[in-house]
Amino acid sequence: MSDHSDAVLFQQMRDELFVAAVGDVLDTMGYQHQFLPAGIMPLDKNMRIIGRAMPVLEADVINDGTRSKGPLSGKPFGLMLEALDDLKPGEIYIATGASLRYALWGGLMSTRAQHLKAAGVVLDGYVRDANEIESLGFTVFCRGTYAQDQGVRGQVIDYRCTIEIDGVRIAPGDLLFGDREGVIVIPRAVEADAVAKALEKVRTENKVADAIRGGMSACKALETFGVM
Repeated sequence: MSDHSDAVLFQQMRDELFVAAVGDVLDTMGYQHQFLPAGIMPLDKNMRIIGRAMPVLEADVINDGTRSKGPLSGKPFGLMLEALDDLKPGEIYIATGASLRYALWGGLMSTRAQHLKAAGVVLDGYVRDANEIESLGFTVFCRGTYAQDQGVRGQVIDYRCTIEIDGVRIAPGDLLFGDREGVIVIPRAVEADAVAKALEKVRTENKVADAIRGGMSACKALETFGVM
């Protein structure tokens, strides 16, 4: 999909959709395990995120001074800075694989990602420098805040690779959509159909809301519109 068509798609989703509606539609399409864990939430409740996944794989390391034989031995943060610099406009840095012993993202990384016009970050872990990130207005979804540094505790070992978070598979380029009620992964192969059906659902629900405000019963609304 071109950058222009992505921009149109993202704006339409931003204007009309919310995560719950897309999740409901994916359920009916047979994709019933697409939400990331409930603990992954926006740093600020008003943050919303839409973009293409740029998956990042983390791993814990033991910093006891011993040099191992692997290619990342002795390299602080592993491939984290390379992954950060590789972000493209509209992409979301989405990371998993680490324990919950340290932060996976911070303020300087946010500054760099914002300069690259990334859509935001989704972390299966913690963030630090939260005040700085909020001041930047950069979008971060995470499991919370924790200041302990990654440098001596973890590394990025791969990026632009397929990852899994709680059994939800995320491939490079998959569509991610998040708000204060969670983050959903929309597989690229079905995204056009899913978004079209979600738009139809939301527009129908708006009609239901108008009818209920006008006095229609819940039972009648379901009978009339097929949604409730």
